[in-house]
Amino acid sequence: MADLSTFDPNSVGLKSNNIFGLPFKEDESELVLLPVPWEVTVSYRQGTARGPENVFDASMQVDLYDPDVVDGWKKGFYMLPVDKNIRKKSDYLRQCAELIISCLIDGGEVCKNEQLSDKLEEVNNGGKMLTNWVYEMTHNLLKEGKKVGLIGGDHSTPLGFVKALAGVHESFGILQIDAHADLREAYEGFTYSHASIMYNVLKEVPGVEKLVQVGIRDYCDEELELAQQSNGRVQTFFDKDIKARQYEGDTWKQICNDIINALPQKVYISFDIDGLDPKLCPNTGTPVPGGFEVEQIFYLFKQLHASGRELIGFDLNEVSCGEHSADGIDAIVGARVLYKLCNYMVAGK
Repeated sequence: MADLSTFDPNSVGLKSNNIFGLPFKEDESELVLLPVPWEVTVSYRQGTARGPENVFDASMQVDLYDPDVVDGWKKGFYMLPVDKNIRKKSDYLRQCAELIISCLIDGGEVCKNEQLSDKLEEVNNGGKMLTNWVYEMTHNLLKEGKKVGLIGGDHSTPLGFVKALAGVHESFGILQIDAHADLREAYEGFTYSHASIMYNVLKEVPGVEKLVQVGIRDYCDEELELAQQSNGRVQTFFDKDIKARQYEGDTWKQICNDIINALPQKVYISFDIDGLDPKLCPNTGTPVPGGFEVEQIFYLFKQLHASGRELIGFDLNEVSCGEHSADGIDAIVGARVLYKLCNYMVAGK
């Protein structure tokens, strides 16, 4: 265990320490965070590849006292260094993806362009590489007995992590907080698109017995049909339906109870920051009007924990600060969401 005798939790966060200014090393930490600086297939605005770094920097402003999980930080949180090779690969493949997206927007057909077809194959191979890398990284951490969280990057990043968890847990559910359903098959031709993460999870990870989506407000006909024909494997709490229930007198507690009752005993949280009201994440890749206040989601987490369900892992994705990282609220909101997720991850029953 780390020697905390000289650490002052009430003092300024030191960047010479680790995430949230905590003085833990990897081997001393119960929870290890994997940063994944990847945003190859973003379809609107980029910047999420720098999300892990921006969240790390903003985390120094988060006070360590959490009334919901007092002294959770003492169990140790540690964020691994950002892999610069992964980020460099993302930057290169992003340029390839932009050419493909531009062709599609202009009404072109990628299959009729040999150069773009080669680039599409390269992007898809890159997505497969990233998935395998994330799997190996998280698999090894889980094998060491660590609890693990992932920080993206775009929302395609956690597929390998979900696969690694399926090797440890026979079955579990996913609580997805998101503006988008992410159930598209190979969106824009990209097999591992950020808009295809839950489609790929359902297809490739049979151990995911239930996907419960919360806050969805931007989706297409095919995604709706997939959810409706899933035989109950997918249950979606649409943003408009949640709001209508509240307008008509239901409390957020009642709605949270319904969400939690739809989940099995073991739960993985996949948090796309655009599930929040876009005033809290104005620079995220694809903001959508509507969504939640942070306090609503924290209350949902609290009720989930109180239900006795086991949190087996989480990801936080799509935190982008745009071109002016110092001026936006995105990173500090992301850091506070991350801290709450970390605390519940180590909270006892």
